[in-house]
Amino acid sequence: MTIQKTEKIILGIDPGTNLMGYGVLRVQGNRAKMEAMGVIDLRKMPDPYLRLGHIFERVTGIIESYLPDELAIEAPFFGKNVQSMLKLGRAQGVAIAAAIHRDIPIHEYAPLKIKMAITGQGQSSKEQVAGMLQRVLNLKKEEMPRFMDATDALAAAYCHFLQIGKPESNARHYSSWKDFVMKNKQSVTKPSQAIANQLETQK
Repeated sequence: MTIQKTEKIILGIDPGTNLMGYGVLRVQGNRAKMEAMGVIDLRKMPDPYLRLGHIFERVTGIIESYLPDELAIEAPFFGKNVQSMLKLGRAQGVAIAAAIHRDIPIHEYAPLKIKMAITGQGQSSKEQVAGMLQRVLNLKKEEMPRFMDATDALAAAYCHFLQIGKPESNARHYSSWKDFVMKNKQSVTKPSQAIANQLETQK
């Protein structure tokens, strides 16, 4: 006899190289409640590789604290600055790796998709997204964070909550590191694919 879990925890991540936001939603049926939100502050770490290590450690710590069932992460916004895109992609990849390491399913949403889900408008500002989340989740003024990277992360989690039970979704889903690499061939290197294959054979 299979016992269905009546409660679900969704961890939302807003990737960043200076501030990485996170938000935790507790879902019971068709109701969602904010469990926690905050930022991983990387501004005082000049070494980019130490930053990546810190992201992995902090995301792993958040996972251990709240034991999420799923991760909803915002896809990087691709601008004209190639170096910024590369750094942001690495930060997102490390956060995804931390979740995959704990066998947590990944759901990736484009920024436009998240804004549309929260406010109904794809060009909404961070302030508008935060204000709508405050209303729908009944958050008190003192519960609102200083940095809106946190509310952006909570928005990713809430966006996924709204998609639960729907037959179709524009989100990307990853079940393993090899799966992530295969679905992002244009943004990873051949050595990364070799590593993914090696990890898969070690399971």
